[in-house]
Amino acid sequence: MEPIECDYVIVGGGTAGCVLANRLSADGQTKVLLLEAGPKDRSLWIHLPIGYGKTMFHKTLNWGFYTDPEPSMKDRRIYWPRGRTLGGSSSINGLIYIRGQAADYDHWAALGNKDWGWKDVLPYFIRSEHNTRSASALHGGEGPLWCSDIEHKHELIESIIAGAGELGIKRRTDFNDGEQEGVGYYQLFTRHGWRCSSAVAYLRPAERRANLRIEVDAQATGLIMEGRRVTGVRFRQHGQMREAHAVREVILTAGALQSPQLLLLSGIGPAGDLNRLDIPVVHNLPGVGENLQDHLQIRLIYKVAKPITTNDDLATLMGKARIGLQWLLTRSGPLAVGINQGGLFARALPESITPDVQFHFATLSADLAGAKPHEFSGCTFSVCQLRPESRGKIALRSPDPFDAPSIKANYLATDMDKRCTVEGIKLGRRLAATKALKHLLTEEHTPG
Repeated sequence: MEPIECDYVIVGGGTAGCVLANRLSADGQTKVLLLEAGPKDRSLWIHLPIGYGKTMFHKTLNWGFYTDPEPSMKDRRIYWPRGRTLGGSSSINGLIYIRGQAADYDHWAALGNKDWGWKDVLPYFIRSEHNTRSASALHGGEGPLWCSDIEHKHELIESIIAGAGELGIKRRTDFNDGEQEGVGYYQLFTRHGWRCSSAVAYLRPAERRANLRIEVDAQATGLIMEGRRVTGVRFRQHGQMREAHAVREVILTAGALQSPQLLLLSGIGPAGDLNRLDIPVVHNLPGVGENLQDHLQIRLIYKVAKPITTNDDLATLMGKARIGLQWLLTRSGPLAVGINQGGLFARALPESITPDVQFHFATLSADLAGAKPHEFSGCTFSVCQLRPESRGKIALRSPDPFDAPSIKANYLATDMDKRCTVEGIKLGRRLAATKALKHLLTEEHTPG
């Protein structure tokens, strides 16, 4: 089969790849090829917000990676879901719209990247948004990416907000104005009750352009090199090996795990690691795969005294029919908001100047994300450290491009990470013990 010739090859049709495919092909002339290892995003479970629970362990739509045994976690292997379809992880994630703290962007600018201050990036956030709150100095109203408020105020989330108030944590109506400390409802990447993924927002409007070619079920296996210059990509599609050549650039948007994996497979990375696998070294670049950072999420699960949780909605055929009808008629209710509805940002450590932990509050509980909900009325407080010090690594297990990468997350490797995580859990328990929640939360089920 003849190679595909184009101006740009984009490797990975995920969150970033869909945006680039739209932007680079916008002139109608530049030839752009987008390669995606997974299938088209046709599954209903992608587009229905509650489908997050179905795609979490989906064998086709999710890469389903696991870390290597984690030394600080009794050698547990932690599950790392990653989207394997157009839209990437934006097609399977929890839909929450969070820009980050202004102080973090300003810190990056102070370190030397002067174009990454909060005021520098804000116009791009505004440009991308179609916020249902309408346009303002902080939000956009004409962008492709829909961001919606949760219209239905849940009794449990309202009680959590009240309980946080007892702890001195104020209610916040906008987590995306740069100052996140507080508690409230998240905004979600939804449009009229449907998920608004990167594929929906950016790729769908562009997919009929004659100069944009989208190839799915096309997994990149290596980069084509001329000396030390990348000129194309090898990929497997429907059992056949193929090539794509770029006149201008090959752009890797395969994500934090598989972009470095592809570089390493192509001989770009630490020479010692490549030599051990008999991969010819094209460019000795020690940083490839290093400095891996991830937010470890710890869950507190509580039994709830009243049948008001999503567990209860999904427990009977009548309950499922009711919330299904609610979504069909009004595009609202549990099916339209996914799993996590409320959030909280706080300072768990006394020395922290800005929030160092984030909570996700779900009106649902299960032994594992994506597993069958508990038979009791339950809710989940998930807490993660925002700026972990621990650093891990992505490496190759073998020269086989179809082997999963080695993921060494190295969680909880520093004292600060351990302290912050423990204090975050303690904060969650203090919240559960407040007057506003004491009558609702009857028992800590996990960790117990």
